Amino acid sequence: MADEEKTDAMLSPYRVLDLTDEKGQLAGKLLGDLGADVIKIEKPGGDPSRNLGPFYHDEVDPEKSLNWFAFNTSKRGVTLDIEKPEGQEIFRRLVKSADFIIESFPPGYMDSLGLGYSELEKVDPGIIVIAITPFGQTGPYRDFKAPDIVLWAMGGRMFAIGDADRPPLRMSHHSQAYIQAALDAGLSAMMALNYRQMTGEGQFIDISIQTALVQSGETGWDLRKRFQPRGGMRNPGVQITRTWSCKDGLVTWVYMPGQFRAATNIAFVNWLDSEGMATDFLKEFDWEEFDYAEVTQEIMDRLEEPTAKFFMSHTKLELLEGAVQHRILFYPQFDTTDLLESVQLDAREYWVNLAHPELGTTITYPGPFAKLSETPIKITRRAPLIGEHNHEIYEDELGIPGEEISKLKQAGII
Repeated sequence: MADEEKTDAMLSPYRVLDLTDEKGQLAGKLLGDLGADVIKIEKPGGDPSRNLGPFYHDEVDPEKSLNWFAFNTSKRGVTLDIEKPEGQEIFRRLVKSADFIIESFPPGYMDSLGLGYSELEKVDPGIIVIAITPFGQTGPYRDFKAPDIVLWAMGGRMFAIGDADRPPLRMSHHSQAYIQAALDAGLSAMMALNYRQMTGEGQFIDISIQTALVQSGETGWDLRKRFQPRGGMRNPGVQITRTWSCKDGLVTWVYMPGQFRAATNIAFVNWLDSEGMATDFLKEFDWEEFDYAEVTQEIMDRLEEPTAKFFMSHTKLELLEGAVQHRILFYPQFDTTDLLESVQLDAREYWVNLAHPELGTTITYPGPFAKLSETPIKITRRAPLIGEHNHEIYEDELGIPGEEISKLKQAGII
């Protein structure tokens, strides 16, 4: 454990050494937001993930990566070359006060440095080591490298996204596969901590990003007993609109088939009728007999033409308020501005402003994922600069003299 409790949060007595790249940085952030003292360890000169954009004001700079900002809050930062003997010794000293180590190196890399779990548990028998790799530590693919898009595909998630008559799609530009695995890593760390509290024993946790994605689809089979088809429920020869333009953006609505959905279709048409925008065809349509497999393009066009005009006569919030009033399954597509101005998020005091003195400004961040009544989750600091806390940790906490730290820096060890 860290010598002093840094916060009054859930994990305030514990320390994390975070050696991950973009595959696992969210795991360290989660533990840091929960109150752990997370030390982000980078190679001298900075982690390569600092070069991932976008960048603050589009200025390409390893100290201005918004990706780095997002996934490394609530961490202190040091630089250390763990491939050199002097760096390995410093790392072992850090391990003595640590509870968790999170790394995302290729399988066998830490063992090759003499820093694998079997060696680290000799330094601290209670240490919990979490390793995040594309395919895990075992199996024929263990040494394969894979970016996020490959793992998204090989984890079985991509085949269900996109139109049925076209190749599948990756969902958004974010690292969905990495994020899923990092969440599993954070959860596994908490489970291992609970086990350690009962037994006094640490353990090694092997996180396969592919496996994290495979298991995330299990509930769909449990609930529906079928795999989600690409394109969802539709007639291949008929275009059915799901995303609509309105006065100030986009909304999502679709006329759904079946008796269960008929009620919301009827309520929607009644809403249009109350504003004088429902055609006779809409008002007289038999919704209980509506079937995607049998509907023609001509019918869909007659249903959707007045619908499009109705949406274009309202804003997103007007439509949301009306949908709630009429009990309709509908939702607006909020963009970043909508979220920043959301009265709901504002009422929950969701957004967090963090000072960036190096930029001379304050930046607004997404807040904690949950509100805990007794041990609040807090985003305590912005992401660290390169080597920002070297002296604080090496000199003040490990007792390495300042002169020695200067020599270590000149030698490229820190």
